[in-house]
Amino acid sequence: MKALVTGASGGIGEAIARRFLAAGCDVVGIDLAAARIADPHYTHQQTSVLDDLPEIADVAYLVTAAGVQSAGEDAIEVNLKGVVRVVEKYAFNPAIRAVVNIASASARNGSEFALYAASKGGVVTYTKNVALRLAPYGATANSLSPGGVLTASNDPVLRDPVLRKEAIGESLLGKWATPEEIAEWTYFLAAVNKSMTGEDVLVDNGEMMKSHFVWPK
Repeated sequence: MKALVTGASGGIGEAIARRFLAAGCDVVGIDLAAARIADPHYTHQQTSVLDDLPEIADVAYLVTAAGVQSAGEDAIEVNLKGVVRVVEKYAFNPAIRAVVNIASASARNGSEFALYAASKGGVVTYTKNVALRLAPYGATANSLSPGGVLTASNDPVLRDPVLRKEAIGESLLGKWATPEEIAEWTYFLAAVNKSMTGEDVLVDNGEMMKSHFVWPK
């Protein structure tokens, strides 16, 4: 089986790519940054999801994890338009089994930068449209909305002891997810799940119960 993962050079995307490799898949990663994975079953395409996308045939599992945590227009361009470009190019093929788009808890509560929240909300709704169009292929399409995750993109909070305590305190379970945990959820939605489609799965350690966005002033 071939898996295609965007954002595969770090954070959640890299963890997802490694999870599919561990399952025996051939994995193609797309990322603007250089490859961090050295594996004979891994191929890296160093490009942006907004540039000319390479030709990749027979994608069975498509995961869009590339994104920016930004207050600017690039949030819409990368997080929403980039997802649409990738899915429209690679998902609709005879080999496809599942699409998983990484959204965000912000898609539900709006508790972050305005354009970032809007971009992730768009991903959730777009995924429902993809599910409708993928059904004739016998394939599923779902989005996964993480809350706080221990990645470098959250370093402005995680490296500040005061902000870290405040942010993680917003979860009911008193912790954030690891990239590897999000990767397990993604793999389940793509490769184990056969019947759920058109849904958004929230993995946030109970943050939705509070919905308070913590960021440096």
